[in-house]
Amino acid sequence: MRMRLSTSQLRPALIVIAALAFPFLAEAAGGGYYVGVMTRVMIYALAATSLNLVLGYGGMISFGHAAFFGVGAYAVAILAQEGVTSAWAAWPIAVAAGAAFALVIGAISLRTRGLYFIMITLAFAQMLYYFFVSLRAYGGEDGINLAARSRLPWLDLRDETTFYLLVLALLAGCLYLLRRLAASRFGTVLRGIRENEARMTALGYPTYRYRLVCFTVAGAAAGLAGALIVNQHGFVSPSLLDWTQSGTLLIMLILGGVGWLYGGVAGAAAMLLLEEVLSHWTGYWKLGLGLVLLFVVLRAPGGVGSWFARGNTRG
Repeated sequence: MRMRLSTSQLRPALIVIAALAFPFLAEAAGGGYYVGVMTRVMIYALAATSLNLVLGYGGMISFGHAAFFGVGAYAVAILAQEGVTSAWAAWPIAVAAGAAFALVIGAISLRTRGLYFIMITLAFAQMLYYFFVSLRAYGGEDGINLAARSRLPWLDLRDETTFYLLVLALLAGCLYLLRRLAASRFGTVLRGIRENEARMTALGYPTYRYRLVCFTVAGAAAGLAGALIVNQHGFVSPSLLDWTQSGTLLIMLILGGVGWLYGGVAGAAAMLLLEEVLSHWTGYWKLGLGLVLLFVVLRAPGGVGSWFARGNTRG
C-alpha cells in the first residue's frame, strides 16, 4: 500500500530539505556570504518566534522583548571575557539569564493591563539598556568584542556551515516545542486567557501564573537567540537591548503573522532579505521596506502567514 504525503506534510519536508542543502549549494556556487545572511535570518526568526509566544498566544503586547535578547548576548560575552568559552556552560546560562529577567519583569508588569503593560515593559527594557551603557568594566556604550565563538566538542563553530546547521537545528527544535506547547492543555488555557481572561478566571484558572510562565519561557528562548547572535557577530553592544530592537522584532512578527506558528520565521526572512536586497540598490532602502510593509498591512492584515496558514496552524 503506497502512502502519499498531504500538502501540509510535504511543504515542511521540502523546506527542511532546502534549508539543509542551502549552505552546501551556496558554498559550491561561491556564495558563502549568503550562508551568514541566512544564519542571521534564523537567529532573528528565533527571537521573533519567542515574541510570538507572548503576543500571538498570550495576547500580551510587550515592547521590551529585546531586553531578554540582549541579556542572553551579554551573558555569553561577559562569560567569555572571564574565560568561560564552552557553549555547554555559556549558552544555558544565557537561557537562564533571559528566563530570570523575564520572570522578574513579568512578575511586576503582568499586574498591569493594556497601555500600562506596554509602557512598563518598555521602561524595564530601557533601564537594562542604560545599565549596560554604564557598565564600564564590560565596554559600556562601546560594547564587548567576542574574541572567538563559543566552543563545542566535535564541532568547529568557526566554520559558517557548521554554525548555520547548528542554528537551524536549534530553531527547528524551538518551533517543535512551541507547536507541542500550543497543542497542550497549557496552550489551550493560554489562548482562552487571550480571548477572555475574566471568563477563564471565573472558571478557576490562575491566569496570572499562566501568563507569567508564558512570559518566562519566551524570555528563555530570546536569551538563546541572544547567545547565537553574539556568536555570529562577534560583538554585542547596549543597542541590542534598545526599544528600537523590540520594535524591529514586533514588525517582523506583524509582517509574518501574529499567532501563526511560523509567523516569526516568515517575518524575519521577509524583512531581513528585503533589507539585504534593497540596500544593494539604494541608500534609501528603508523607504522601500516601508512601502512593502504598507502593502502587507493593506493586502494581508494577518501578515504573510495569512497567505499560507490554515485554521489549525494558528494560535
